[in-house]
Amino acid sequence: METAYFDKNKDRMRYPEFRAQGLFIGSGVIEAGCKTLIGARLKQSGMFWSVEGANAIIALRCCQMNNRFQDYWDQRRVA
Repeated sequence: METAYFDKNKDRMRYPEFRAQGLFIGSGVIEAGCKTLIGARLKQSGMFWSVEGANAIIALRCCQMNNRFQDYWDQRRVA
């Protein structure tokens, strides 16, 4: 069973090649980014969010962290 999994996914497991390209092979970097970018903003004391409100704040945070904050507002004005 495990052999079939490894055979099927061998192209995804070229870890030395990925490391040589400077890529991360684990999920830790992504998880830490999500915690920093989203969790820290949405999980502050006393905060409660609707799905719509949380999505709006996440969009703003992503734009802010990517230096595209003005783009967000420019798009809202056109719509």
